[in-house]
Amino acid sequence: MTRPPHAVRGRYAPPAPRRTLHVTSADGSALYAEAHGPEGAPAVVLSHGWTCSTAFWAPVVRELAGDHRVIVYDQRGHGRSPAVRPAGYSTHALADDLVAVLERTLAPGERAVLGGHSMGGMTIMAAAERPELRARAAAVLLCSTGSANLPAESRVFPLPTPGARRRAHRLLLGSRAPLGPVNPLARAALRYATMGPAATPEQIEACARIVHACPPGVRARWGRVLHDLQLTRGASRLEVPAAVLTGTADRLTPAVHARRLASVLPRCVGVTELPGRGHMTPVEDPDAVAGRLRDLVRDHLTTAPARPAAEQRNGAGRRRDEEEAA
Repeated sequence: MTRPPHAVRGRYAPPAPRRTLHVTSADGSALYAEAHGPEGAPAVVLSHGWTCSTAFWAPVVRELAGDHRVIVYDQRGHGRSPAVRPAGYSTHALADDLVAVLERTLAPGERAVLGGHSMGGMTIMAAAERPELRARAAAVLLCSTGSANLPAESRVFPLPTPGARRRAHRLLLGSRAPLGPVNPLARAALRYATMGPAATPEQIEACARIVHACPPGVRARWGRVLHDLQLTRGASRLEVPAAVLTGTADRLTPAVHARRLASVLPRCVGVTELPGRGHMTPVEDPDAVAGRLRDLVRDHLTTAPARPAAEQRNGAGRRRDEEEAA
């Protein structure tokens, strides 16, 4: 029996959506989206990264959906969004897809806080000059992401020169090799490449299931887009309040990317560095990511209701328990 491509119980299992939506992008590509939380609540739209899916946001959705309307969607070729022809993988397509999701899921005139992890953050930068994004985004969170020069600065292969790192990471990004079953070796490799030293077995298992479910061809096509990424101009044109979040142990998009983003964003409202966290920050520290999104809603979208003190204590307790189990 085939295991589902995500955790099925606990904090990292995707919660049942209030409703599902089908979105059509500018080139006709079909996208799968979900809505969580109460109608009429402040809206948060989340865009996942390379090789992930809506399931990646599960613990953040669980933190926010009690008093926010949370929209998540599968990037083309990921999760339940079908793969497209080879020409359909580009930063332009990422921007088209995000705009389509915003127009389909938000009411006329409604604005939202946008959050993007890794390639999801690049999606927001790619759409920075789109009038639809400027009309819809009240603020954004750029989480574990970068705007350019990813292969030379990644540290999965800690080679001594940028040229050597660029060549090695190009092979990694463009590989079509199947990842195979989620076994102890696969978990160890994923933890090394994408997660920090405090990652728990539950977090590693959740991420491994999601990443291994991404089709190899889709992974390779998007990997080639990431290899050639040039979105610093987009970041410099993102004319909305933008917060940046990074893990200090991130090998894929090291903290140098976060600091560079802060230097070019027109309205940067702060950089959050999470000690010991890797690239998968929404899974490794969902309380911090959800908390930063709440701050942006409160400060730039509307007056969001504060979480009850007991709920805040429970969230902090969960994080302590996970850290102690590591």
